[in-house]
Amino acid sequence: MLAEGLPKTARHCKTPLTTRSLTQQNRIFQGSGGVSGENRSSGFCPAFLDTETGVIYLSCFANGRQAPMHLLDGLPDEVVVARRESGGVSAVKPTVVAGFLRRSRFFTREQAARAIRLATRIRVRLSVAPAQENRISS
Repeated sequence: MLAEGLPKTARHCKTPLTTRSLTQQNRIFQGSGGVSGENRSSGFCPAFLDTETGVIYLSCFANGRQAPMHLLDGLPDEVVVARRESGGVSAVKPTVVAGFLRRSRFFTREQAARAIRLATRIRVRLSVAPAQENRISS
């Protein structure tokens, strides 16, 4: 998958993606559906897209097991630009974007949040519709 359809901010970042920037993104997207804990039940898996190569990586622990949140430690050496003294990944290429994989499609945080908002509106409309019908027929 290539980077087409991604917001410009996702494609043109000039600074490496770091553990600190992931924490900042979580704060920004908290409550919007753009964080792992808020969209997991809708089938979103934390992942990363290298917009330069089009390669998508599921978020994994350093041992290769799939992680329930965005972690840099499981990313391959070809995207890593800095490591901590302990060996853990502290930064990856600026072309790497945090997002989610759902049904073989990559979603940026913005796109996932939009999908969650839309799904919530649909669920609300569907749950309100029967109640309105009951009032009309009474």
